[in-house]
Amino acid sequence: MKKNNNYCVIMAGGVGSRFWPYSRAEKPKQFLDFFGTGRSLLQMTVDRFRPIVPIENVFIVTNVAYKELILEQVPDLSEKQILCEPARRNTAPCIAYATAHIRALCLRRAGLTAANQDWSRPEMQANIVVAASDHLILEEDKFRQTILKAFDFVSKNKAIATLGMQPTRPETGYGYIQFVENALDKLRVESLEFRDIYPVKTFTEKPNLEMAKVFLQSGDFLWNSGIFIWNLQTISEAFRYLLPEVADRFREGELLMGTDKEEEFIEHIFPKCPNISIDYGIMEKADNVFVLPSSFGWSDLGTWGSLYELSEKDEAHNVSLHSDALFYEAEGNVVTLEPGKLAVVQGVNDMIIAEQKGVLLVCKKGEEQRIKQFVADAQTKFEGKYN
Repeated sequence: MKKNNNYCVIMAGGVGSRFWPYSRAEKPKQFLDFFGTGRSLLQMTVDRFRPIVPIENVFIVTNVAYKELILEQVPDLSEKQILCEPARRNTAPCIAYATAHIRALCLRRAGLTAANQDWSRPEMQANIVVAASDHLILEEDKFRQTILKAFDFVSKNKAIATLGMQPTRPETGYGYIQFVENALDKLRVESLEFRDIYPVKTFTEKPNLEMAKVFLQSGDFLWNSGIFIWNLQTISEAFRYLLPEVADRFREGELLMGTDKEEEFIEHIFPKCPNISIDYGIMEKADNVFVLPSSFGWSDLGTWGSLYELSEKDEAHNVSLHSDALFYEAEGNVVTLEPGKLAVVQGVNDMIIAEQKGVLLVCKKGEEQRIKQFVADAQTKFEGKYN
């Protein structure tokens, strides 16, 4: 069910350094086809929202260097739907930018001005979903039904919503959301249709293994998906009251948003925004945050380890992507080479072996968190040759 007041913001500005050397600065992971489907992660993300969000209401926030790549991969987007960040400032300024742009668009559709905002007008009743460009969703129909339910919830309640994934293992690579039980007594809504949407109690950063086991056993913790849903007025007011140091930057040029002067204005103010995530800036401070417990085959495709878990394995639990491989006395490895190449792997276990554009990475799978440091060291020693 598409509605003209449904909007989607896709964050696609990351460099994907944890997938180096397959993901590179010139073409990060969101633009790559990891599974040989013919579609990049970004294209799959856009496709996921097409049935429920009009394509003209989809906006992609990215690094200016990737604008042409996005237009190439999603040709039915216009240039005005690509919002370019002149500097990396984390997710809060990114989302604030998209919010300001959508607000200006809604004002124009309503025939209003920034100085005369009337939130009661139908054109101003925008429901927004914010998602990353590099997530994997296996059950897309179930995902879309969940988003539509969240849209309905935030349109009827002054609430900020997020999706929490039902945990299946004591995962240390995800953040967690604790929700309030007996939610019907505390949920500030009248309708029972939202009885399975719960107030959030706490957000917890990536835990150690012992704590992750406690979270899993407790039954009231969910994985933090980083997918957010809210109404335009609700998130605008949240920024104004909880993160004014970001909101005030965009208010400086509110009359310029949605005009030919928007890009120049963003170039000027965006680098002045603090580097802060939406989690720290809004989600952990707000008192009207709710979570929808969800299960639709979600994965934050953030590391070689997460890709390994999702990939088809041989009898020795080895994974080969995009290339041929022979394994001898080898278990639990993941190998990817440039197409047309063969890897012969003997006598090693639980390794990442990845080669792309002049770089060969051989790394223990259990120490993949060090890849960011490998990238930094290579950048320093070889003056950016292998970024």
